[in-house]
Amino acid sequence: MSTTTANDKKTVKFIVTRQDTPESPSYTEEFEIPYRPNMNVISALMEVQRNPVNAKGDNTSPVCWESNCLEEVCGACSMVINGKPRQACTALVDKLEQPVRLAPMKTFPVMRDLVIDRGRMFNSLKRVKAWIPIDGTYDLGPGPRMAEAKRQWAYELSKCMTCGVCLEACPNVNDRNDFIGPAPISQVRLFNAHPTGEMNADERLESLMQDGGIEGCGNSQNCVQSCPKGIPLTTSIAAINRDTTKLLFKKWLSQ
Repeated sequence: MSTTTANDKKTVKFIVTRQDTPESPSYTEEFEIPYRPNMNVISALMEVQRNPVNAKGDNTSPVCWESNCLEEVCGACSMVINGKPRQACTALVDKLEQPVRLAPMKTFPVMRDLVIDRGRMFNSLKRVKAWIPIDGTYDLGPGPRMAEAKRQWAYELSKCMTCGVCLEACPNVNDRNDFIGPAPISQVRLFNAHPTGEMNADERLESLMQDGGIEGCGNSQNCVQSCPKGIPLTTSIAAINRDTTKLLFKKWLSQ
């Protein structure tokens, strides 16, 4: 639903949480932009960028945000829209309660306006070695084939676009603890299921047995409810919890 001005031109009101620098305090600024059917939040922000004038009629700086693919694949446009973390490219204005409130995800450091630093997430992926380790110095030939049943559920895990929404939704991921978060745990399950990646399975599991690892999950299940790709994150967490327990007993019995 849109508002209507005196000259009968439909407009949409946005209330944007802004921040000029990583150290400066945040503040809100309102914008009214011309309404168009089927517009998404990204197109609304582009309208503000084209004409950076706030609702008071004052000239202001364009709102900063990130986007890339515009089809919910890259994960760059994650932000909090009307109180829920999601992708701005698939958030249609016609389906949003108005005024539309935009804010950056607070789980990550804010760089400026809606732009965040997702380094915490990428460092977590490095910690669990979410890759297949090869040195690239020789031709390995075709890789081993996965059983079709395993390939199907592994494909669902591979849809992760490191958008950070699951970390924003998780109450256990915050600046008071170092919980690694749902997405890296699910990636451990993905790469441990790969016929080549499973050679380093124990190493990945051991990284999750350290501080900030699997024990930090409080089973709130917010992650699976908020994931824009519908990845079964809680199933992965349960599977990795089982695998780390098996590894713990294995190491204890081998002593």
